[in-house]
Amino acid sequence: MSQVVVGVTGASGAIYAGRLLRALLIGGHTVHLVLSKYGRYLLVEELGFRPDKENLREFLARLYGQETEAGTLCEYGAGDLAAIIASGSVAIDAMAVVPCSVKTLSSIARGAAASLIERAADVSLKEQRPLVLVVRETPLNLIQLRNMTAAAEAGAIILPAMPAFYQKPQTFDDLADFIAGRVCNMLHIEHQLFLPWEGAGTNK
Repeated sequence: MSQVVVGVTGASGAIYAGRLLRALLIGGHTVHLVLSKYGRYLLVEELGFRPDKENLREFLARLYGQETEAGTLCEYGAGDLAAIIASGSVAIDAMAVVPCSVKTLSSIARGAAASLIERAADVSLKEQRPLVLVVRETPLNLIQLRNMTAAAEAGAIILPAMPAFYQKPQTFDDLADFIAGRVCNMLHIEHQLFLPWEGAGTNK
């Protein structure tokens, strides 16, 4: 099973993070989770997290079922630069920032490491591990586009939150599962979140 760092930042789109966490935990993987201040705020505002009544493990089980207990969830504070995932000597397989704010994108592209999310991303790049940035912003200005280019040149995979519709989604979860599935593809993790395209008239 894989060891995956997941960073959640303050760009609207907590559902993408939620569906990715669900898939990884149900799959039995170990998730090293870091929430920025506004990433945590998104879980409250967009997914209904109640930090005064439940911890993250309880929240995910309430939201997605007890199957999420198949995996291991480790949470770290965004300011904890002494956490194990801040070191390249620790055997981590991959990392995803979902959603990735343009502020976090900028920091990663510049090599800044002021927070644990940024440091873990920097470690992923220097250790040549898969790093997926699910950028969630529109429209994009030239600075943001150049930051995407700089991050991609350093080795990051830019995966904008752009769901497809050929799988005929019926719910918001279906749309988010497409993005979560594409992230899993980039991290080389098997999933059953959506059917792959098989040609015209086959995906019904």
